[in-house]
Amino acid sequence: MSVASSDCLPCAQRPLLGRRVALIHPAWHSCGTYRVVLGQIAAYRALGAEVFPIAISSDPGFVPGRNWIWKSFSQATPELNDGVRYYGGAPFHAMLSPRFLRDVLWPYLHGDQAVVRLGMAERALLSPGIEGATFDLVHCNHFFLMPIARRLARGVAPIMLDTHDLQARQFALINETKLWLSPRASYESMLAQELEAMRGADLLLHLNAQEAEDFRALVPEKAHALLYPATPEAPTGPGGPDIILVASNNTANVESVIWFLREVAPKAPGVVVKIVGNVDAGVRSKSPEQYAAYKDWFLGRVEDPGVIYANARLALLPTISGTGLSIKTVEALSSGLPLIATTQAMRGMDVQASRLSGVVIVNSAQEFADALTRAVASTPLDESARRASPARRYYESRLSLAAYKASLGVLAAALISARSGE
Repeated sequence: MSVASSDCLPCAQRPLLGRRVALIHPAWHSCGTYRVVLGQIAAYRALGAEVFPIAISSDPGFVPGRNWIWKSFSQATPELNDGVRYYGGAPFHAMLSPRFLRDVLWPYLHGDQAVVRLGMAERALLSPGIEGATFDLVHCNHFFLMPIARRLARGVAPIMLDTHDLQARQFALINETKLWLSPRASYESMLAQELEAMRGADLLLHLNAQEAEDFRALVPEKAHALLYPATPEAPTGPGGPDIILVASNNTANVESVIWFLREVAPKAPGVVVKIVGNVDAGVRSKSPEQYAAYKDWFLGRVEDPGVIYANARLALLPTISGTGLSIKTVEALSSGLPLIATTQAMRGMDVQASRLSGVVIVNSAQEFADALTRAVASTPLDESARRASPARRYYESRLSLAAYKASLGVLAAALISARSGE
């Protein structure tokens, strides 16, 4: 993600010129959070800041310097090669302390997803050059990395926390499919830990309107801002014959793809869909019969998802579960492709998003199949039409890097000035 052209911007458009920003994020890839992080990095660089992206693993043993153990993540995130990479993770020996066994591992065996993530972050070792560095701003993604944010802020730099939805709700959903010791960790207990960690931030950023409303009620004493994420745009052409469904391997996506294969695909005979992303592993595990029936449709993870959008004629969003803003929906809008989407896929956006020409909203499998059959018979859009489409214009005005950069610059500059007394 080169932003070299930003060097030509007037200083007025680069309010963070010379500022040092620590950007902490989970060591995840092929998911919505990763796309958000890429947008953050690009925006800060365009604003003139020097950015230090720090990938933190919640798995034991992922300490900095072990290149072999980080190899898979590094290869899956080539976009981060435009600059120095920094890492963090807890060593194995940290898992053996009596305090960890009592306060972290034991609650985790009861399903406490919050305590184990916080516990691993508290014990993480960071890449040399980061631990003792000073920063003007710390931007943290997800509450469970706040122990690292506070460590790097040193009580001096302000902290902005991107909440990425209400995580306790996600943890409760994860726990529904797992076996834990009794009594199980409750949603309320995990939420309490989430909120307590969030209170260490100076400003809470929220990715969608519903999330902002929820957290304003839960943590009314903190400052909040609604800031739609900067999702990198997908190509708008040249176009091609493919009908695509892009999804990563998380619970909501797996459920949605299985629903599509089981309920929609049989009602649209003759249609072939390319299912892109590592969701194939989840479908194969949870519904082997559906995977076997449509094995040829799965492409798995691809190096450049942009190529998939570039050569497509139609994008499908058969989302039946999930919370927060759907990043893959934003990516699909940016491509300018015609879309068939469930109401759930459009969550977190305003009403206008569901009324865009070229975006067909459906609420049942039969409606989805009927819309798919009609779309296959229609004339594909060329690159010019895709770039001028209402979906693309909606993305540019609300969800593009330019829109995000403008808002982030104002918020970050104000926070730094308030802390430094400038």
